[in-house]
Amino acid sequence: MDVTIYHNPACGTSRNTLEMIRNAGIEPVVIEYLTTPPGRAELVRMIADAGLTVRQAIREKGTPYAELGLDNLELADDDLLDAMLKDPILINRPFVVTPMGTRLARPSERVLEILPETHRGPFVKEDGEQVLDAEGKRIV
Repeated sequence: MDVTIYHNPACGTSRNTLEMIRNAGIEPVVIEYLTTPPGRAELVRMIADAGLTVRQAIREKGTPYAELGLDNLELADDDLLDAMLKDPILINRPFVVTPMGTRLARPSERVLEILPETHRGPFVKEDGEQVLDAEGKRIV
């Protein structure tokens, strides 16, 4: 299965998402989006395919969001996209693209919605939260 993750290795949510993909027996294409951001068309497609608005896909925490005035609700999607492409830290992460769909994996277990049920046993997130049981089934 072809899977791509737009990853930030400094982000715990992104690291957990990557490891859940690997726990499903899939080695994804890992794109460190801060150094290799998606192009405009790819970013627009990922946001739409994930069922999000551009504003929902922008990251506020730990970014220049407020300093750039991006909290101005009168800004058009094109203005927000321009800011995200100029400064990729504004792109929320991790986006994951699979043949089963696209998700902004926040929380990280959202990635399970677009992966086959081929998990190799349990999965525990970095914070100790168990997501999959010993049989690889989601704990709800």
